[in-house]
Amino acid sequence: MSPPQRHRWLDRFGAAGSIACAAHCALLPLLIAALPSLGLAVWLSDGFEFGFVLFASLLGASSLLWGYRRHRALRALGLLLPGLVVLWLGVLYSPLHESVVPHAVAMTLGGTLVGLGHLVNLRLNHGHVHDATCAH
Repeated sequence: MSPPQRHRWLDRFGAAGSIACAAHCALLPLLIAALPSLGLAVWLSDGFEFGFVLFASLLGASSLLWGYRRHRALRALGLLLPGLVVLWLGVLYSPLHESVVPHAVAMTLGGTLVGLGHLVNLRLNHGHVHDATCAH
């Protein structure tokens, strides 16, 4: 797989993962009572959530920083960075982390922003016509 194809795949994977994270965070308050009875309580653990945010941060930072070096547009990073701040606040700031609905809203918003950042990066990297004004 060539480097451009790999980076395109990383953006798509990052966008899908972030949107899945946002859906997970939005639906979790509705499913809190059902998850233990279904044997899926691991999805409620702090370790899973921390790991997911760490993975999203590493994937997002590497993919979007590579994209920025290529297209020199701040739009994707302008979505990713606030999204990561909200996600980390939701995981690390105790008053927010311990409140069910505000936590779900924060994590949903953060995951959505990170996913949109990946989609914008994908569009900036691969959705334009190459001409004399391109920086790459």
